[in-house]
Amino acid sequence: MTIRALAAVLSLVAALSGCSTAGNAILQTLPYAYGRSPGVDNARLNPNFRYLRLTIGGRVVLLALGDVDSHPRGPIEVWYSAEREVLRLQNGRLAGAVGLTTEWRNVALPELLPWSVAARADRAIRWTRTRDVMPGYRFGVNDVLSLRVVEAPQRSALQGLDAQRLTWFEERVESGRVAGLSAVFGDGIGAEAVLPPARYAVDLQGGQETVVYGEQCLAPELCFTWQRWPVQAGGQK
Repeated sequence: MTIRALAAVLSLVAALSGCSTAGNAILQTLPYAYGRSPGVDNARLNPNFRYLRLTIGGRVVLLALGDVDSHPRGPIEVWYSAEREVLRLQNGRLAGAVGLTTEWRNVALPELLPWSVAARADRAIRWTRTRDVMPGYRFGVNDVLSLRVVEAPQRSALQGLDAQRLTWFEERVESGRVAGLSAVFGDGIGAEAVLPPARYAVDLQGGQETVVYGEQCLAPELCFTWQRWPVQAGGQK
């Protein structure tokens, strides 16, 4: 991505953010309390960009797609906020997060079964993710995860879509191993082993496989939801 293009993305999201305040909360691009202000959901969006709608700690945030990196196991989408936080998504899974109070770097995801195949599996699918975590310089954290289909939840941050028409998955951390300073000083597995489950909603209709919504925790106390947010979902009706 060129510097000019990246600047355009950041300027666009900054324009949406208005007078956001700095703080430790994740992705505080827009100072609107979720459920109390229509600011983000009714923002007039530039149709030349793609967006993610995030919720965190009662707040709503929009991120803009800045780049798509090619990768042999699927393209990686790079999403930017006005505060320079960056999320990387690969096939709907988190492939990196920087600029936050907890960061995931050098995330390595294996080649995984297509979502449509996972939806038909008669047992949980186990796989391993590797990541580096900051602060604390915990490198080579290996998470053994278990993926299975679940019923649509009674409550979620999903907006504008029928949860019953989507296929839902839950992904739990079964075990983990950590290296780096945490291992040296005796943390052992550490907090990563007790991350809350991730959840994904996948649209499998019409032969497509689109993860439209996700719930993810970077740390036990740092969780967020994201949803692909079409321009027509905002102010451009």
